[in-house]
Amino acid sequence: MADRSVIWRPQPKQAVMMARPEYEALYGGAAGGGKSDYLIMEALRQVHIPHYRAIILRKTFPQLQDIISRSMELYPYADRRARYNSTDHCWIFSSGARIYFGSMQHSQDKHKYQGRRYDFIGFDELTHFQYSEYSYLISRNRPGGPGTRVYMRATANPGGVGHGWVKSYFITVAKPMTPVRTRLKIKTPEGSELIQTRTRIFVPSSVFDNKELLKNNPNYLASLAMLPEKERNALLYGDWDSFEGQVFVEFTDDPDGYESQVYTHVIEPFRIPADWQIYRGFDFGYAKPFSVGWHAVDHEGCIYRIRELYGCTDTPNTGIKIEPTEIARQILEVEAADPNIRGHKIIGIADPSIFDESRGESVAALMERSRVYWAPGDNTRLAGKMQYHYRLAFDEHGRSMFYVFNTCKDFIRTIPALVYDEKRVEDIDTTQEDHIYDECRYVLMENPISPRKNERKHVPQEDPLNMHQKEKENYYFYRI
Repeated sequence: MADRSVIWRPQPKQAVMMARPEYEALYGGAAGGGKSDYLIMEALRQVHIPHYRAIILRKTFPQLQDIISRSMELYPYADRRARYNSTDHCWIFSSGARIYFGSMQHSQDKHKYQGRRYDFIGFDELTHFQYSEYSYLISRNRPGGPGTRVYMRATANPGGVGHGWVKSYFITVAKPMTPVRTRLKIKTPEGSELIQTRTRIFVPSSVFDNKELLKNNPNYLASLAMLPEKERNALLYGDWDSFEGQVFVEFTDDPDGYESQVYTHVIEPFRIPADWQIYRGFDFGYAKPFSVGWHAVDHEGCIYRIRELYGCTDTPNTGIKIEPTEIARQILEVEAADPNIRGHKIIGIADPSIFDESRGESVAALMERSRVYWAPGDNTRLAGKMQYHYRLAFDEHGRSMFYVFNTCKDFIRTIPALVYDEKRVEDIDTTQEDHIYDECRYVLMENPISPRKNERKHVPQEDPLNMHQKEKENYYFYRI
């Protein structure tokens, strides 16, 4: 055995990933970490079992070509009698086991896999997929016979339409290399309850883990370092807050905020003065999330997002399916309890579609019965997006015209993850979780400002916002 040629050997980080026992695992985070090679070889693990079935997925079929070509270099060495069927896009091994290559260019394409079963499912570049596509394939992840291991694996770089849910599901939920356990309660037809556990993990990798690549192409590091800052941080260092295609590159969230002397849009809550105007934005959803956001406007026209009510389940981009009258009840409950909102005159601005009466009584009319009133917002999409850009820009004094309280977790989670539409290149991709974006956009369009350029500069350590000490003590007006 010692004199046999080694065709492929896992590099240390690939070996770590291949040893993980969790049901779901995400590998990657940066470019050049050997992600695709890992996925190709992971699928090969059980081909000695006749009823084993595996599938490797990319968003479009042309994106699979490099993976298929690489499999043709490697798989014949694992089984000299293995044959590739180009019609079915499938490797058939001598045992009868099969590895398929599939795609889901459109969301409805997931139904192509209805009735199929796969012991192993691998997603290459998971951030190109919606959560609904990924979760549907989980339902296809089942054995076709005894003796196989059933599990899911994925690779990804930051960016893409699925960036937000992948980041929430795998990246921010726990530290890298930390298993996340989910307890699932399942009711049986007999009325008893089963408890089962599913685990998932994120295993980071980067080009620095791929010694073979750096040996064969030492200049690859320079190629990544030459990229624009956002792309460079994502692909070279695996920064999930920085990626290609990100719409609101101006948005920054520093957890230490003002004290760290770093520009930030996310601030600690403070007491809203009684004479500030409050705007309530609304984007209706039933199967998809609904979003309500309360925004305070100071005397200089700066907007502060101070409270939110987001109707989303634990499943990304999935609504809680409650009626408009129940949403209205919850709105009134918030407004009666929150001292920053209670007693203020509130102007409600909503998606114009809630006034549609073509299918019966409108959403707006139903909510009006509960004394929750709305005016139709300006739904001009590109102008609304530009209002975000103008307000998020920092001037030469380090001031923005939009801030968000750090209690508005879903705004902070979803807005930085938004990416551009591939066809309507100036607009955001509306297949994402964009409900908070729309709801806040109606409020911004009600209070439009002139264009502002981002003038972020080095902040002097001795006086970060160029304010006198007394002004600093009263920063953000009555800051709590």
